[in-house]
Amino acid sequence: MSSRNGPLALAFHTLVVAFMLAPLLIVCVVAFTPENTLSIPTTRFSLRWFEAIFAHPDFVQSFRNSLALALSSATLATAIAIPAGLALTRYSFRGREALNGLFLSPLIIPHLVLGVALLRLFALIGATGSFFWLVLAHVVVITPYVLRLVVAAVVGFDRSAEQAALSLGASPATVFRRITLPMILPGVTGGWLLAFINSFDEVTMSIFVTAPSTVTLPVRMYMYATESIDPLMAAVSALMVAITALAMLLLDRAYGLDKILVGHR
Repeated sequence: MSSRNGPLALAFHTLVVAFMLAPLLIVCVVAFTPENTLSIPTTRFSLRWFEAIFAHPDFVQSFRNSLALALSSATLATAIAIPAGLALTRYSFRGREALNGLFLSPLIIPHLVLGVALLRLFALIGATGSFFWLVLAHVVVITPYVLRLVVAAVVGFDRSAEQAALSLGASPATVFRRITLPMILPGVTGGWLLAFINSFDEVTMSIFVTAPSTVTLPVRMYMYATESIDPLMAAVSALMVAITALAMLLLDRAYGLDKILVGHR
């Protein structure tokens, strides 16, 4: 045990973490450059490119689209995952394993394949360009994340309080609202935040199903990067890193990242 946690192991882990975080750190530093090219500021820091974001109407509208999309899809995915998680963990019925596999299948299907399939489906039913169908597409991708955390919360749930409430005459709806939901709320909240992060950052599948009026921020960044590379991209990336980091902090406070990792195993 001591050899696993010795100085060499600590140094190795530190180098791995530094290697993974170095690109993000460099992008965030470059975002403060006053120059017209991607360069690390050496003389002074500037908010020039952050101001340029808000002067760019396409990026502002894309941010609003991403925010509305992430809020809507994460909420809908959570509404689906709660009853699904309760059913899969508490009841035995024919097809339960198949249903569980169906819910979790987006985790193993490449988003590129999902994007092409959804593009074909939306074209056949005439739903291209609709924000509602874009939300449903994101729900398909992010529901497994919420479901895993809800299942992890329900598995460790002590049902004695529910049984006592039912024996005292409480209705199933009241038991769920007053007892079940509050006790699994950390898992539900963590799942919602994790779904929000994944929806907000999703780009591969969104490229195929977005329309000019529903372009999300990651897709807008991809489109902009194909035309030009300047510090504006670094500034937008820095803002996305900050939003994701804030969401992860809230996720850790609400549920605990260590518990989330255990729940995903």
